[in-house]
Amino acid sequence: MFRALADPTRRELLDELFRADGQPLTALEERFPMTRFGVMKHLKVLEQAGLVVTRKRGRQKLHFLNPVPIRLVHDRWVSKYAEPWAAALSDLKQELEQTMEKIFEIYIRTTPERLWQAITDPEIRRTYNFGASVRSDWQPGSRLEMSHPRAPGLLADGEVLEVDPPHRLVHTMTALWSDEVRSAGASRVTWEIEPVGDSCRLVLTHDELPEGASGEIYGGWPMILSGLKTWLETGETLTTPGSLMYQQA
Repeated sequence: MFRALADPTRRELLDELFRADGQPLTALEERFPMTRFGVMKHLKVLEQAGLVVTRKRGRQKLHFLNPVPIRLVHDRWVSKYAEPWAAALSDLKQELEQTMEKIFEIYIRTTPERLWQAITDPEIRRTYNFGASVRSDWQPGSRLEMSHPRAPGLLADGEVLEVDPPHRLVHTMTALWSDEVRSAGASRVTWEIEPVGDSCRLVLTHDELPEGASGEIYGGWPMILSGLKTWLETGETLTTPGSLMYQQA
């Protein structure tokens, strides 16, 4: 990841995706004084580092910024020194962004079955989900609820749309923890698990977000996925302030 970030052109490509996520190659190459092949080579390096994720939309290949690897670096080295400043900058980023879709990718050394259990078991989920549990019987058409005993009410609810354990889970989500996020209505969350050697590739797609939706709705995923990876690989929980938002005192 550090090698990928060392090149200024690659950093500018990430800046472009920060400005407007989900861009095709044709849009990105217009902004750089180099050949299409040159831009493709830089994007390939960023993909290999996990900093860019691609998705096919019709005939186009769209590129999305994946902040999870940078979040892992933050949790390891930065958070204990600069969490208040980093959180403030993250909030500013979320306020400025307007997006319909966000994609997050992470590799976790575990089995698909164990990863599926960590996503769907409410007691495991609360260890990395800001202390909040998510409960459902995980059948298509069933309701899901995110809650915490210390919260005044439900934090979120939704409907299970697709279930294919241990590979794919799709559900809606309506955030309820404030009037601002509640006004955005329901969005969709897709979990996709792919075994890779002795590890799993987890891709989380949060889409069907209304234009101008609050970053609070999707901005916590990098920390949640970082906590999921940490718990599955080490048995430990993250102790950054955000991770402990709803933890018991």
